[in-house]
Amino acid sequence: MALLNDFKAFIQKGNVLDLAVGVIIGAAFGKIVTSLTEDLIMPVLTLATGGINFANKFILLGAVPATYKGSLTDYAALKAAGAPLFGYGMFVTNVINFVLMAFVIFLMVRLATRAMAKPEVVAPPAPPPGPSEVDLLTEIRDALKSRS
Repeated sequence: MALLNDFKAFIQKGNVLDLAVGVIIGAAFGKIVTSLTEDLIMPVLTLATGGINFANKFILLGAVPATYKGSLTDYAALKAAGAPLFGYGMFVTNVINFVLMAFVIFLMVRLATRAMAKPEVVAPPAPPPGPSEVDLLTEIRDALKSRS
């Protein structure tokens, strides 16, 4: 029963709920960045490089299984068939995904940090230059002495 109570207390903490929400949003955000890379950036990069499709860039490292009947240039089909591949094109795509995601997260954290920053406290203006308090007290003392 103590284990159940401890688990209940753990789940009810705000940090656990915040973490769960963060994981869900992170997964959805990852899909958006993947789509950005695969559907927008990589096609433009393919066009700029003269039609090179990075996703299909690979080196065949061994024999293709005898039962394979597909194209020898189809990375996904060869991978599914179990052919040994060095898929550097997918690696490049994933590195671009990572860099984009890291940059967007950086921008989001930067924006959130600025939004949550406390306003800068402005120091009160310096008093105008003039006699100090000691000088004023000395003048008052001298004025009182001269009256007597």
